[in-house]
Amino acid sequence: MTFEQAHQRVEEEIAKINLMAQPELLYQPIAYSLGSGGKRIRPSLCLMACDALGGDVNKAVFPALALEIFHNFTLLHDDIMDKDEIRRNRPTVHKKWNENVAILSGDAMQILAYQYLAKTPVEYLKPVLDVFNDTALKVCEGQQYDVDFETQDRVDVDAYITMIEYKTAVLIEASLKIGAIVAGADYETVDLFGKFGKNLGLAFQLRDDWLDTFGDEETFGKDIGSDIVNNKKTYLLISALQLAAGDLKKELNNSLFVAEDSNEDKIMKVKSIFKQLSIDELTQRQAERYYEASVAALGQLQIPDKEVFLTLAEGLLKRSK
Repeated sequence: MTFEQAHQRVEEEIAKINLMAQPELLYQPIAYSLGSGGKRIRPSLCLMACDALGGDVNKAVFPALALEIFHNFTLLHDDIMDKDEIRRNRPTVHKKWNENVAILSGDAMQILAYQYLAKTPVEYLKPVLDVFNDTALKVCEGQQYDVDFETQDRVDVDAYITMIEYKTAVLIEASLKIGAIVAGADYETVDLFGKFGKNLGLAFQLRDDWLDTFGDEETFGKDIGSDIVNNKKTYLLISALQLAAGDLKKELNNSLFVAEDSNEDKIMKVKSIFKQLSIDELTQRQAERYYEASVAALGQLQIPDKEVFLTLAEGLLKRSK
């Protein structure tokens, strides 16, 4: 099963979800969020892992949908906390409606995710639930680390990597592991799929950080430079703060902490400093290291068609949106 085939199946199954329920302000934002497209990486990987191991993909559909619904739930709350106004080229839920609507609809999405997860075939339900619950808790931990970083003067790269592992990579890891579990795979195979997914997720998030600063806004689907405007401690900023010295260090600190510039001027100045420090290249090299680690784990898997996963991983590393 190729990614395109898995993606199409996911879209077909999402279209079947009936959210024409009352009250409208609870369910409309859920339909809006799930209907806004997105890459569908997590549910597609779940189906692909199951198929690659000779499993029945139909048995993986409900847990795959649970993963996608849960992912979108986290985006609703994340957008509120980060004050993001655009997602997938559309207003975020809290901007289209309001924060209270986004919070409650997000809560309902989490419940909906568990309803779909509960439809996993009974012989696989316990291990799937264990993976899902552990992952869901780690996602919350990662989000809290991210929030904590906002008030911490010093954050090192290792702490940041832990944060994005929990906030982003573990859900991609879980998607592959759950697909493998539903296929009836042994522990070693599930673990290798998980390692492939975790490293792929780390590469994915570092690319996301890079795109937030150096991407094209129309293609990326989100405001470019929002991380800079919010002084968000990404891999780029943390590395720049560690590498900058002398006048460049002063210039970076002034751009970040002296509220004189417009957002556009601040983005321009910080991007210039990043370029002078080669932060753009440093970030891409780090993403490539995690990509290579994911490929190494993939190489150990005993599956007939690794090319579909390799093609997807390479595409995620080089993506522009």
